[in-house]
Amino acid sequence: MSTLKMKEAALIYLDKSGGLQKFIDDCKYYNDLKQSYAVYRFNILINPSDVVELDTELGNHILHQPLEASQVFQSVCFIAVKTLSLMGQLQTENQINIVLKLTHLPPLPSYSLDFCEFPHDYTSQRFYMMQGIVIAMTTVTKYTQGARFLCSDEACPLSKGFQYIRVHVPGATESATIRNDFLCNLCSSSLQEDRKFRVLGDKQIVEIIPAKALHAFQGYSNKQRFRFQSLTIFLRDELVNKMNIGNEYKIIGIPTCVKTSQTSVCIETNSITFCNPKVPSGISDSFRCLLSLTSSSCWKFTAILANIFASQIVPPGTYNLLKLCLLMSLVQTSVRNKELEDSLDILIITSDTLLVDRLLNFSINLVPRGIRHPVSAEIFPTVSRNKYGTGAVSVQAGSALLAKGSICFIGDLASHKKDKLEQLQSVMESRSITVYISGKKFGDDIDQQMTFPVQCSFWSFVDLDSSSRRNTQKTNTLIGQMDCSLIPANLVEAFGLLINCNESSPCHPFLSNVQHTLKKAIDPEGLLYVASKQFTTEDFEKLLAFAKNLNVEFSLEAERMIHGYYLASRRIRTDSICGSKLSSSALKYLVSLSEAHARLNLRTKVIKEDALIAALLFETSLTLKYGATVFCVAPNAVFPFELYNEEYLEKRDIYLTQCQQQLLQFIATYGPGTTIFASDE
Repeated sequence: MSTLKMKEAALIYLDKSGGLQKFIDDCKYYNDLKQSYAVYRFNILINPSDVVELDTELGNHILHQPLEASQVFQSVCFIAVKTLSLMGQLQTENQINIVLKLTHLPPLPSYSLDFCEFPHDYTSQRFYMMQGIVIAMTTVTKYTQGARFLCSDEACPLSKGFQYIRVHVPGATESATIRNDFLCNLCSSSLQEDRKFRVLGDKQIVEIIPAKALHAFQGYSNKQRFRFQSLTIFLRDELVNKMNIGNEYKIIGIPTCVKTSQTSVCIETNSITFCNPKVPSGISDSFRCLLSLTSSSCWKFTAILANIFASQIVPPGTYNLLKLCLLMSLVQTSVRNKELEDSLDILIITSDTLLVDRLLNFSINLVPRGIRHPVSAEIFPTVSRNKYGTGAVSVQAGSALLAKGSICFIGDLASHKKDKLEQLQSVMESRSITVYISGKKFGDDIDQQMTFPVQCSFWSFVDLDSSSRRNTQKTNTLIGQMDCSLIPANLVEAFGLLINCNESSPCHPFLSNVQHTLKKAIDPEGLLYVASKQFTTEDFEKLLAFAKNLNVEFSLEAERMIHGYYLASRRIRTDSICGSKLSSSALKYLVSLSEAHARLNLRTKVIKEDALIAALLFETSLTLKYGATVFCVAPNAVFPFELYNEEYLEKRDIYLTQCQQQLLQFIATYGPGTTIFASDE
């Protein structure tokens, strides 16, 4: 009676939800094919809340005994087929393969599966919800949805018809579905598969890790121990190719144990939902107050941000130029731009690699997906044989794809081999990576290739004092030019910004750093400066998260200034032999820098003051690469004074206003065909 009641409830739900009509349409599709199969697969969309409201017992069965619940719907659907004469080729109930697709699960802890926490209850074959980032995926292969077996004794009544049907169930391997040791229940003769009725489907294997596991790749410990392991996800049929490496998803599925060289837990996926990053509602009160106090200037807010940023690592007022560029890169990287044109890569030339390494490592921990690339790992995707023996090839993500919408800090550029640096240059120019899969190597008939977008910014540094560099110093460098001879010229050009941080540069005061290091050695956890207490790390995290999600647009004035500077700079850096030294991506970097400065100011419109900072930063970078030109920018042009108080901020504003006039004059002189409007015009 209980089963009958559930069947009635299932029929009522199908009728009310529109599932019955969809089932009828699917039956018509199969019927029009005029071909018999061992099994016919039907997806039924289930809203657990609606089912529980209709019939609690059926709802409980769906949530906790999904295989038995599928049999209830299978029986109802078979009766519907026979009653309504929907499919003439369907003979037995076993030929109907019902897959229940859940819209959601109750938001209760017992329905979540977190592999960073104990205990794990994955032995009961019921639905769980888990969330994770894709770190690897295989190519698509085939699996058996269902097969027909016949008794080998022709005199046996079961040597015909569709009495012996094998259907794939969650957790079953191919060898479990298709075997050669089945016996007839009637005469005990062996069963043989009728291969022409076998039904094949698509299968793909994906590995995910919890988002919190990325802390292990950030090179920073908050002294909280945790455990994590990757989780294997099986995608079948309509779910194949619905997940992308580097994306985060919510998954509903049934955990099962699969035996390979060692027993591992896998998930038979039922449904997938892409997880959009959370957008914060605002910034902290401290920064809101600072923004209000500096509203009279377009440059003061970002100057103060750079001045006080990372005071746990370096004293306030030091490395301001580098810190401003890091902040701009942090707010500029996001997955919002599908054209992948807004990344901001940074290469630093320094004589203090330890301090710069700490500063960059601190910075990547302020964004959710910041990755510090381990030297022993791969930056870009690699190919290996799938450990589950399905014949598929597995593509492992690599650090760059894991850092999607964030920063990939690859450490010292000299620690990477030549072929890896060439690959890095290619990726930074195209913002994509193509993986080639050799059919001969992995036992396939044809070669394949998979292309992945690279949506992160790259940070790296070069040691100015390395022994190889000291022994090969160039003596014929131009005024303002840095010796980058040990780095391939095309790779240096691929980085949007080249920053000089050494003891002779204004951003490296020696004494204050020594005092800071000594104080930190005495009190590692102490907050040494007032700024550290007033503007906390959490405040910066909220500020960056809010700023990077701002949608900005260019004002006409800023757009003309950027284009004018680009044309003028391209003109003066062009010669008849080598052509233009400005790459085609130069304009893209100028636009990206302007947008970043506007976002860091929490503005939605790029104005000429943002364009000026972009031009100064870019010209400083060009000077380091190629030497100075007629538009001569001082190395400390963005921070000409140490920012002690309001008076020095005012002096900086006056200085930048003068630079703006010089930029306009430079554009008017060397920018052919550009029109610059003065403010009164």
